[in-house]
Amino acid sequence: MQNFDYIIVGAGTAGCVLANRLSADPQKRVLLLEAGKRDNYFWIDIPVGYLYTIGNPRTDWCFTTEPDPGLNGRSIGYARGKVIGGCSSINAMIYMRGQASDYDHWAQLGNRGWGWDDVLPLFKRSEDYQHGADRFHGAGGELRVEERRVNWEILDAWREAAAECGIPKISEFNTGDNFGNAYFQMNQRSGRRWSAARAFLDPAQQRPNLTVVTEAHTLALTLEHGSSGIRAAGVQVQTPSGRQQWQAEREVILAAGSIGSPHLLQLSGIGAPELLQQHGIAVQHPLPGVGGNLHDHLQIRTIYQVSNTVTLNQRARTLWGKMSMGLEYFTRRTGPLTMPPSQLGAFARSDPDQPSANIEWHVQPLSLEKFGEPLHSYNAITPSVCNLRPSSRGHVRLKSADPFDDPEIRLNYLSSDTDLQVAVASLKFTRRIMQARALTRFEPRELKPGPEVTSEQQLQDAARDLGTTIFHPVGTCKMGSDTQAVVNDRLQVHGVANLRVIDASIMPQITSGNTNAPTVMIAERGADCIKQDHRHN
Repeated sequence: MQNFDYIIVGAGTAGCVLANRLSADPQKRVLLLEAGKRDNYFWIDIPVGYLYTIGNPRTDWCFTTEPDPGLNGRSIGYARGKVIGGCSSINAMIYMRGQASDYDHWAQLGNRGWGWDDVLPLFKRSEDYQHGADRFHGAGGELRVEERRVNWEILDAWREAAAECGIPKISEFNTGDNFGNAYFQMNQRSGRRWSAARAFLDPAQQRPNLTVVTEAHTLALTLEHGSSGIRAAGVQVQTPSGRQQWQAEREVILAAGSIGSPHLLQLSGIGAPELLQQHGIAVQHPLPGVGGNLHDHLQIRTIYQVSNTVTLNQRARTLWGKMSMGLEYFTRRTGPLTMPPSQLGAFARSDPDQPSANIEWHVQPLSLEKFGEPLHSYNAITPSVCNLRPSSRGHVRLKSADPFDDPEIRLNYLSSDTDLQVAVASLKFTRRIMQARALTRFEPRELKPGPEVTSEQQLQDAARDLGTTIFHPVGTCKMGSDTQAVVNDRLQVHGVANLRVIDASIMPQITSGNTNAPTVMIAERGADCIKQDHRHN
């Protein structure tokens, strides 16, 4: 048995940040465990490679959700990174902090140190902004943030159309109030994906006090009961060479994400007693909120055929088109191969009573039936719209005591009346934008949901038919002090010493937008808390 000061479970976005920050002290021995493989797969570094990493067991856990009444009974693929870098190695690369009100709300719930003014310096610390440091941005940090490297006429026109409908053109989103429309900024460096592994782990790999083990599936936490209570003492791990047990002298840190972290707690006997007993797991510590509060951004993918312009559908249709795009990328690092799934975004209120922007569009210069299928043969765009503050809640629950069995992932999308109302309002708002004067010359023709869908009930059904995940699960080990909270505002698991959860699962409520940048910030904050709590020993 080998001892370390800190054991980090999960080498995803948060885990890479934590490994960098904690191993910066040469006196601290850090072990980073990853169930997946190294990030040396060809398609990871090429931005458009997400097409080949999502749904691929080489890089993805390939989870599937439970059939969901809110999706008219559909179950959907639920991608989570299973590779060094985690989701940052397979995601959309969009750098989006959310809005100031998101974090101020966390603080209003009693979570000290999590307001916008508290977290903005953390965002800036890790950032290397293409345009240099300013009031809202940092330069010289590990995480590169750059502008797009390809343009589309139809997206420029969509920006104008959104402005006509009251969503002004702005230069960027990451200053605290996202109301407006702008091109997304991305975690890329010169056209190459800049994952958390590239940004944070690669520079730390040569440190002799950092050990990284891949293909290491954590089976359970080692827990010890003593006169002062229960503490996390280490981990039990399955590796290609057999079962290993490692001990943490200071802390075990779960950074396995919103699916993996609650599942591992439950497998270890920490969770709702009735669930654990149902599967024959001894209750080590009752904590009913573990795995609850699961929520996500549900995107509703509308599709419009367009004319008199070129979209990716046309550019990628022929062998020559594909070859020319590849040539442009490998010679200049520009063009469609640098694209995230969505390049253009917009934020607005679904109705005037909303206190801030509560819906977001991701606009794509392409269309397909569903992810993984071929592009359509005609030119089209996909304005996907999502509710930024969903009230529907689901859960993550183990299905058995076998740590290799996937957990039950139940989202309960559109299960609240308010979520349905926002979905209908979002579809109507999208139609207003597509009918604006700036898009007239492109003759947009609504294909999904279709112009015949007009009544409230029809639009609700369309939202259930067209809705799908945008891969932002959060909240399953939520931060707080109420009966359903799993960690406190220093990310320590309630009632278990030497154990923290530091990843997107601690969000009490989801942020307004893509969740990768907030996860980096959460890891920065968590690393600070750990170092502060151990500064005298």
